[in-house]
Parts: sequence; C-alpha cells; structure tokens
Amino acid sequence: MKIIKFIICLLFALMFMNAGLNKFFQYAPMPKMTDEQMKIYAAFNEIGWLFPLVGIVEIIGGILFIFPKTRALGAVIILPVMVGIVLQNVYRDPSQTGIIMSVVLFLINIWVIIDNREKYKNLVS
Repeated sequence: MKIIKFIICLLFALMFMNAGLNKFFQYAPMPKMTDEQMKIYAAFNEIGWLFPLVGIVEIIGGILFIFPKTRALGAVIILPVMVGIVLQNVYRDPSQTGIIMSVVLFLINIWVIIDNREKYKNLVS
C-alpha cells in the first residue's frame, strides 16, 4: 500500500510541477479554448504577477508533495490552486474530461490532507 501511495503522490506532484514549469517556459501547446475561456486567460495575463505566482506555488507544492516528510505542507500549499482548477473546470470548461480529472486530483489532495491530519493539529488548536 505504501508504494501505491508513493506512486499516486509522485504522479500528482509531477503533474503540478509540469504545469508550473509550463507557466514559465510555455512548452506545452495550449488546449482549444472557447471565447469566454480566452477572455479569462487574457485577463489573467493582464495581471502580470498571477501566472508566475501560481507557477511557483505549483512547482514548490509539487516538490514538497513527493517526499513523505513534506507531503502535508505540499498538500496545503497546492490546495488553493486545486480549488481554482476545480471551479474553473466545473463552471467554465464544458468537457467532462477536465471536470473528472480535476475532481480526481482534488480528491487525491484531500486524501493526503486527511491522511496527514495529525501534522495539522498544532495549526488549528
């Protein structure tokens, strides 16, 4: 079970690290977007610091997510980005694939947070 958990967390981390690096180097082709999605993307681009910030959070959170000792911190760091991804896919992306993938990733993130709940007790007490 431990190896399966590691593999799931590694894949999750690599996806976020890839997404973060892509925000800086634009090596992956842009998916086909609707006019509304293009307007949202253009608005995010107008805010010059937003994409680099999200990219840095995705890279750091992904790196932390790989290692069991820092996974709890990585899960908390990635959570706000993950919430944004889910909301974007639910409300703006008409494809079922995006919704399913984002919900699966969100559930993995929540699972890791719940699995590490003992590490968070000092934060909320």
